[in-house]
Amino acid sequence: MVLISFLCLFGCKSSIDPASWSDKKVNKWFEKGEWLNGWSVKPDASINRKELAISYFKYKDRWDKAFTFLKDNDLTKLEVKRHDIDGDNAYALVSEYLTKNEEDARYEAHQNYIDIQYVISGKELIGIAPVSMKKEILEPYDTIKDIMFLTVNQGNNLKADPGRFFIFFPDDLHRPSLKDGENSQVRKVVVKLKLIN
Repeated sequence: MVLISFLCLFGCKSSIDPASWSDKKVNKWFEKGEWLNGWSVKPDASINRKELAISYFKYKDRWDKAFTFLKDNDLTKLEVKRHDIDGDNAYALVSEYLTKNEEDARYEAHQNYIDIQYVISGKELIGIAPVSMKKEILEPYDTIKDIMFLTVNQGNNLKADPGRFFIFFPDDLHRPSLKDGENSQVRKVVVKLKLIN
C-alpha cells in the first residue's frame, strides 16, 4: 500500500511537471490552448513551448490572470498607462508610438519578468535572437527597470500585428518597434509576468 502511494505520488508529480514532458506532450498541451483562458489571439510560432509550459505550471495564477485580462478588456480603448493585474506579479503596459528605423532600435533582455507582447493595432517587426547570439552590451542590466540593451551577431525579424502575440523569456533577446515598410503608428500592450516570488 505504501509502495503504491509512493509510486502514485511520483507518477502524479511527473505528469504535471512539464520539465519531464516529451516534445509531443508539450505540443499537445500547447495546441489544446486551455492556457489562453479563452483569449482568441494566435500565439506566434517563435514561442518556446517547453519554457512556456514550465512557467505556466509554476506561476499558473499569474498566467491565468494575464490572459483573462487580455480577453476581458477592450484593448483598443484601454488608457495608455500601466494597468495592474496582480500588483507587481503581473501588470500591463499600454503604449502608442511610431515604429522605428532599424538603426534606432536596440535589442533588449529581461531577467525578472516575462513579456507577452501584442500589437493591438498597426504593424511592426520584432527582432528575435537567442541569448547565444549576444554580441556586445550597450547598457548593462538595470535592476530597477529589469532591462539591458545589447547587440547580437544575428537575429530574425518577425511580423507583429493584431493576428498574433509573442512571449519573450529571459533567454529571448528581442528588438520590438521596428518599422515594417514605412514608419507607422502602433498601439501595443506588453503584459509583464514576474518570474520570482
